[in-house]
Amino acid sequence: MTENEILTRLRAFLQETFLYMRPDYVLSNDDSLLQKGIVDSMGVMDVLGFLEETFGVTPADDEVTEANLGTPRAIARFVAGKLRAPHTT
Repeated sequence: MTENEILTRLRAFLQETFLYMRPDYVLSNDDSLLQKGIVDSMGVMDVLGFLEETFGVTPADDEVTEANLGTPRAIARFVAGKLRAPHTT
């Protein structure tokens, strides 16, 4: 799955879950989800659940950072990287 495909699915999730009451809001791929007030701490948990359910990606505690999950583009890049990483058992 490409970064763009991940980004498309993520943006649809963000729109349905967090922006449904703000239909005119234009979300940039580089907007900070926390700073723009799109998600709060509980919203981060919703995003993490979405990543697990949709892509099978569960970030480790030390991966739950602004750098990995702060913007739609960062999330897509993080998920794409996790999907490309070899799986170990």
